[in-house]
Amino acid sequence: MPSPSTADKRAVFRRLHESGCFVIPNPWNIGSARYLQGLGFKALATTSSGYAHAQGFADGEQSCDEVLAHFREIAGATGVPVNADFEGGFADDPGRMAENVTRCIATGIAGLSIEDSTGDPNQPLYDFDLALARVKAARAAIDKAGGDVLFTARTEGFIRGRPDLDETIRRLKAFADAGADCLYSPGIKTREQIEATVKAVAPKPINFLNSGAFGFTVKDLAQLGVRRISVGGTLARVAMHAFIKAAREIADAGTFDGFAGVVTNAELNAFFHGDFSKRPKP
Repeated sequence: MPSPSTADKRAVFRRLHESGCFVIPNPWNIGSARYLQGLGFKALATTSSGYAHAQGFADGEQSCDEVLAHFREIAGATGVPVNADFEGGFADDPGRMAENVTRCIATGIAGLSIEDSTGDPNQPLYDFDLALARVKAARAAIDKAGGDVLFTARTEGFIRGRPDLDETIRRLKAFADAGADCLYSPGIKTREQIEATVKAVAPKPINFLNSGAFGFTVKDLAQLGVRRISVGGTLARVAMHAFIKAAREIADAGTFDGFAGVVTNAELNAFFHGDFSKRPKP
């Protein structure tokens, strides 16, 4: 069976946002991406933190070229749509950011997100007018490239020390009106916050970041009107946590109990050889 084309994957991704609720987990390399695809997830999303940590960087320290190469690698290695965590677009200026969005589209991704975080702890969010101009510039770049890439606009106040729900909703509504296809406010956690953001941008879809033990199931979030559920860098941190725990045991205690019950080499070989019926189990 031939692999789906980039156009096919983009069409599938857009349809996923039209109704219902789906989980879009975040792999950080080809192996994790292919395993998640093997579990039956219909789409995937990159994670800036997960990929950065795997490469030995802090989140946000990698270059645009490095990140674009990662997008191309993940999109080319999987048969499902991939959304690109394109952070702030690697430029403050809307025009330069739009040029980078054009480069991002060329990697074969099905969707991309742009956030309003500046990276400056003293002024963590772009001023409203500039943030809106950046969303409009990203929208224009996507339209110029054909318009089939799904555009998610993010406002980062709740994870950048500005947890103001009214300002978050103001930005989400403005971003929706400026042409964002999907809206995202990472860091909101309560039922009331979720319901408020869903209502504010309806009928456009909301992405909810389920990066901790908030007590919500997929069914719960679907009932609240969430269309898309991502996990950010959490799966990558789960893997890093297990590695750190086992490595520290060896270094500190000289024991290897952390190796008990781990997936076998044979199981992983069978899976990556193409036998998805033999998915490794914990």
